Amino acid sequence: INNFWKALAHSPEQLKRTWEAVKVVMAPGALDALTKELIYIAISAANSCDYCIHSHTASARAKGMSEAQYAELLSVIAMAHQTNGLATAMKVPVDPEFLVGEKDNRH
Repeated sequence: INNFWKALAHSPEQLKRTWEAVKVVMAPGALDALTKELIYIAISAANSCDYCIHSHTASARAKGMSEAQYAELLSVIAMAHQTNGLATAMKVPVDPEFLVGEKDNRH
């Protein structure tokens, strides 16, 4: 049993709620299992969760992630971090064509 689940075991309600949600989200769907793990790694990096980064990297490797895929994923994460920071710092307005399905009330 992984340390994360051991830690949650101190709160049976939280453990059950989290486990049930993980099973639903990570179950087969429109995204394949490896893609879901790659997304989890990226979000975990954004949230600075070392445990989650290592846990989901191990899971992605078990699901077939190659070293080339891992290296490319890290490059994408690093680029997103850099460009997100620049766009945020410069307060770049969202292009209207990116707001598909949304109402932009800014004038």
